[in-house]
Amino acid sequence: MEAFEQIFRAYAPRVRAFMLQRVRDPQVSEELMQETMVTIWRKAAQFDAAKGSPSAWIFTIARNLRIDSYRRSRQPDFDPNDPAFVPEAEPAADDAVETQDEEQRLHIALTGLPPEQHDLLKLAFFEEVSHSEIAERLGLPLGTVKSRIRLAFSKLRAALGDRP
Repeated sequence: MEAFEQIFRAYAPRVRAFMLQRVRDPQVSEELMQETMVTIWRKAAQFDAAKGSPSAWIFTIARNLRIDSYRRSRQPDFDPNDPAFVPEAEPAADDAVETQDEEQRLHIALTGLPPEQHDLLKLAFFEEVSHSEIAERLGLPLGTVKSRIRLAFSKLRAALGDRP
């Protein structure tokens, strides 16, 4: 306890001045000085005189705490108006009806495909399984899987017509 008191008296003003030079805010420098002293108290057993002087150890702790404080202060504030947090606007009624019609047409076109093509499209696009994994699962050559998927697309285009 007496040793820490001596360290505190000797180094607290120097650490405070060190912090004040770098952060230019008396309140923040005082807080960082106190945090440095608490860290020294907690980690006193980790000090190794063979690795360096006490002042080097103390100022390394102070420097690291200042860097951590700077990084925390650089975190952007939460902005509720950030586009990432604003929900998308509801589509217009006519767009919603058009989308629903297109979905229904696509569903009808998909059910009109032969089962092996329908199953391949389902695996590839709804379950996001790669073509090589599909070939492995179904015991088919990779070329066959790709050919059937292309054929299914061709049939879907024909069934859906020229509409984009």
